[in-house]
Amino acid sequence: MQRKTHFLGDDAPSGGRGLSRRKFLGAAAALGLLPTAHRAFAKEQLLKFKPAKPFSFEILADRARRMAMQPYMPETPRDKAVLDRIDYDANWKIRYKPEATLEVAGGKAPVRMFFLGQYFELPVGIHVVDGDQSRQLIYDPDLFEMPADSPAQALPDDIGFAGFRVMTPDQKSDWLAFLGAAYFRSSGELDQYGLSARAVALDVAMPTPEEFPRFTEYYLERSTTPGRELVITCMMDSPRMTGAFRMDVGRDGPVVMDIQTRFYARAPIARVGLAPLTSMFWYSQTGKPEHTDWRPEVHDSDGLAIWTGAGERIWRPLNNPPQVMTSSFSDEDPKGFGLLQRDRDFDHYQDDGVFYDKRPSVWVEPKGGWGRGAVQLVEIPTDDEIHDNIVAYWVSDKPVEKGDEIALAYRLTWGKDQPHPPQNGVVTATRIGRGGIPGQPRPKGVMKFAVDFDGGPVAELPRDAKGVEAVVTASHGELSHVDCYSVKVDTAWRLIFDLKTDNPEPVDLRAYLKRGDAALTETWLYQYIPGQDTAA
Repeated sequence: MQRKTHFLGDDAPSGGRGLSRRKFLGAAAALGLLPTAHRAFAKEQLLKFKPAKPFSFEILADRARRMAMQPYMPETPRDKAVLDRIDYDANWKIRYKPEATLEVAGGKAPVRMFFLGQYFELPVGIHVVDGDQSRQLIYDPDLFEMPADSPAQALPDDIGFAGFRVMTPDQKSDWLAFLGAAYFRSSGELDQYGLSARAVALDVAMPTPEEFPRFTEYYLERSTTPGRELVITCMMDSPRMTGAFRMDVGRDGPVVMDIQTRFYARAPIARVGLAPLTSMFWYSQTGKPEHTDWRPEVHDSDGLAIWTGAGERIWRPLNNPPQVMTSSFSDEDPKGFGLLQRDRDFDHYQDDGVFYDKRPSVWVEPKGGWGRGAVQLVEIPTDDEIHDNIVAYWVSDKPVEKGDEIALAYRLTWGKDQPHPPQNGVVTATRIGRGGIPGQPRPKGVMKFAVDFDGGPVAELPRDAKGVEAVVTASHGELSHVDCYSVKVDTAWRLIFDLKTDNPEPVDLRAYLKRGDAALTETWLYQYIPGQDTAA
């Protein structure tokens, strides 16, 4: 097999399609990520392991490379009829025994396993690494507490684990979970689960069905990197791609993951999304449908932030569009991008159950040059908060052909804020309403946009500062009443304008504040869809 290698970043040479995103994320949000009040480490007699085998990242990468040269072998769940009876309620009642907790990293990263069920039917291997050797943990139903009438009682004694979660040292809660396909997520700096990350995204929003690669095996070891606790190495497989995925994880305030990957293509793939993030956006203050829900806002993330290779800072508020929309932001060697939850005001959500104000922001920081490509944002319509309908990732300009190897390195940071905030003012709010002048007849088909900026040089501007200009452009339509002004003494400026368009196509808007030749703010980008707002 001819092999072409795409090396991105510092990593130089040295599920099949059947899983629905909505099914996975609806279940992942509900299963297993529950606190526990117990503290115990595994009793030696409870945990049993297979004989040791040689281990290294390069060994796994070579194994993935050789797998890619062979036809994909579809996996079939064992005892599917039984697994289908283990729904959310039944799975919730099955608990991993606290006394069987696997001690990793000297007690800094206790690990507990997830049970198989209706949404997670294929088992994964859990291995513990010691030096250059690994031993696989042997599944035993006695590691779990389950009701006598649970459907799980009918499963074989070697059915296997569904995934695992990493507990805090006191074992009162978990902060990292791997469950389903090649997804993983962390509760981040504010200890509240939200959006997910995954190894790779194949053919998102394409005419062909999306393919969901699956982590088939996990290797857990103590990190030797200062400030890190745990290294997790994963084997990945799918009909068109295999891979080895390694993360060096630390938790000191924000959760930080240094990631190294090797992916191998079994076949040509039209769209390979690298460092993908998956989130939920239902509505925000920008455009809440009337009487949709009693809460003012519902979303895990409110915008996509990009730091381009040329140094421009971009903020793109998220949309819940009427149809699937894919936006591409071309770039070369990006400095970073991420899905952020900027709004941290509880009053803007009023949700004391799932605390959207505490959902983590996740920032992708490439290591080395990733070359030419684009950050792509996919927005999928949703009518509820249970569906993750937002995907963001990097896609290279280089096509992926059969036999290609893709190697890249990057850092993921799960925190309250992005780790490298802009020095200029940032967008703090985007609002849309009827255009025109209050007290006068409202012109038909005209919308008013108000964008608030704060921080950096904007916060230092006096209320009567001279020479501040609003720069606004639109892909089509007519702009009017463009203005900017201070809305509070010594802080926060508002950019405001009207847009009129008779064209039903989406309008790409771009705006920022400047003074002389210097930009005072990041660049606000927004995709307005005419007709989506009833005020029009």
